[in-house]
Amino acid sequence: MERASLTVEVPVRHAHGPGAFVGGPVVGRAEREALLDHALAPGAARPRGAGDRARAEEPDPLRLCFERDLDRVKHSRPWRRLAGKCQVFVAPEDDHLRTRLTHAVEVAQVATGIGRAANLCLPLVEAIALAHDCGHGPAGHASEEAFSPYVPGGYDHAVYGADVTLAPLNLCSETLDGVRNHSWRRPAPATAEGEVVAWADRIAYVCHDFEDACRAGILAPEDLPCGVAEVVGTRRSEQIGTFVLAVLDAIERTGHVGMSEPAAGALAEFRAFNFERIYLRPAARRQADRVVALLRGLVEHFADVPARLPDVASGAVPTPPAGSAQAAARAVHYVSGMTDRFALRLGAEVLGWRPDDLPRGV
Repeated sequence: MERASLTVEVPVRHAHGPGAFVGGPVVGRAEREALLDHALAPGAARPRGAGDRARAEEPDPLRLCFERDLDRVKHSRPWRRLAGKCQVFVAPEDDHLRTRLTHAVEVAQVATGIGRAANLCLPLVEAIALAHDCGHGPAGHASEEAFSPYVPGGYDHAVYGADVTLAPLNLCSETLDGVRNHSWRRPAPATAEGEVVAWADRIAYVCHDFEDACRAGILAPEDLPCGVAEVVGTRRSEQIGTFVLAVLDAIERTGHVGMSEPAAGALAEFRAFNFERIYLRPAARRQADRVVALLRGLVEHFADVPARLPDVASGAVPTPPAGSAQAAARAVHYVSGMTDRFALRLGAEVLGWRPDDLPRGV
């Protein structure tokens, strides 16, 4: 006698009643990969299974490998700490000035806008964009100068972010490549998605750093060079829109990621202006010197007393010999992850710096 099949009713709860109708089945990862294979641009990266990772993993049943990367970045401590790391102005009192986190979000917005229109792999674009500055230390680009003596070959935030800061996340090779090579002084990224992020990074920081400098009273909107304003306008939204359309125009014309003229020339002039009037002005250079002295003081303090490093104190890593290269490397790893305010606080508490001598956002 055949056993009768039983249908088990599973109770379901609704937040606002059963009105949110979907109707279709849940689509698994493998099926989505097959759809993307046909839908994406010929040069777009293709997600495959668990992805190419340093440590092999089982594929996720629902998420693409690059979506998994994106989730890991968003849930990571290094990414969250970007909220406390400055973009230009150290520990700003004005909450409207950019941090590394808000900069990363704006880069992701620009990059996904380009990637969507160019039919690229959007999860990869967004993962690279959000993670691209995770290797930055506190207090801005001066941290690279501060840490370089302790790192073989010098400290590059892009390389350090991909190879050290983000290593525990076991991200896909394409994601790490995009982070490692987003800077224009690095080799070209291996994917079109990575190259889009490199352009989006430059577009975003050139536009919003000028806006922040105006808000901080360092510049006025009318200081923007006429040659830039005539091409891209004076409002940030207009500028970003013009630059994005110029990237898409280059892709449409050539099939390759770039930026058509005259916008490309305007972007270069805009960036040079920012360097002269914002990043390298005398007051900023004086503060950068203080940043270098502070961060090197912290690295040397923890390298001399490595037992005070949290990962050593917890037993997560062996205690390196005091004053050794290994101790310095651990100290750089710790100090580079600090937020601006935490580094400033330790400067006063551990190194004895007077508050008036600490770096300030100017």
